[in-house]
Amino acid sequence: MDQERQQREHDTFIPMTSVNSGMGREVKPDVFYYTDQIANIICIGDPNGKWVLVDAGMPNAAEDIKSFVEGRFGEGSRPEAILLTHGHFDHVGGLADLVDDWNVTVYAHELELPYLQGERDYPEPDMSVEGGMLAKISGLYPNEAINLGNQVKALPDDHSVPGLDDWEWIHTPGHTPGHVSFYRKSDSLLISGDAFVTVRQDSFYNVLTQEEEVNGPPRYLTTDWKRAYDSVKTLEGLHPQIVVPGHGEAMQGEDLTEGLRRLADNFQALAVPDHGRFVDDGNLQ
Repeated sequence: MDQERQQREHDTFIPMTSVNSGMGREVKPDVFYYTDQIANIICIGDPNGKWVLVDAGMPNAAEDIKSFVEGRFGEGSRPEAILLTHGHFDHVGGLADLVDDWNVTVYAHELELPYLQGERDYPEPDMSVEGGMLAKISGLYPNEAINLGNQVKALPDDHSVPGLDDWEWIHTPGHTPGHVSFYRKSDSLLISGDAFVTVRQDSFYNVLTQEEEVNGPPRYLTTDWKRAYDSVKTLEGLHPQIVVPGHGEAMQGEDLTEGLRRLADNFQALAVPDHGRFVDDGNLQ
């Protein structure tokens, strides 16, 4: 791999997987997600028409992504755009190769652009944070910026979503400064990214088995817990009926409603670690 490629993508193999790795699931006729090791990659669009990709998986995910999207949309199909919830390594792993092969524009919140244009690295993962084994090995996870140059653009200021007329983006910071979620009001379908997830992401056992429960953002990479709490409250206020998270299984109905309400009402106790580099001693609620 040459120096230019190293500056554009992460190439570190991360020794994590789950029982759902390699599986695809349809949650609506036009919404489908695929699990790459532990991260979800989402396609939105009619299998016989135009579509967009949300997030780009773990390092070296490009070939698997191209394979599953060709299975759904046909050989040679490419998206209208690639949308990012944020730029952490497990959401941009296949991005550089996909952009090169498909020649499409990537969209992210303007506050994420420095991490996607080689200007600023994310803070290093917090191995000291309270949590399970995946938190303890988080020093393995890449935190360096990738550089897509002018291939990445800011999402529109009016909260519209390129390629998706009936969706909006919602700024849900905390996990990262420019984290966004995507929401379709017509059927209350939410793509939450890592604003909240449906698996306890620091627990190796829970990640491996994909034990389902609404949880706060991954602890070892979340840098602003006050804003993370505000973001969960914002999303809970939408009363989503279906969520496709960045990690974990899609959830819907009463399990989602009750789980998200419980998280919002007890965020300090359920989501915020007792100790860690980014933990503030103040009460959030």
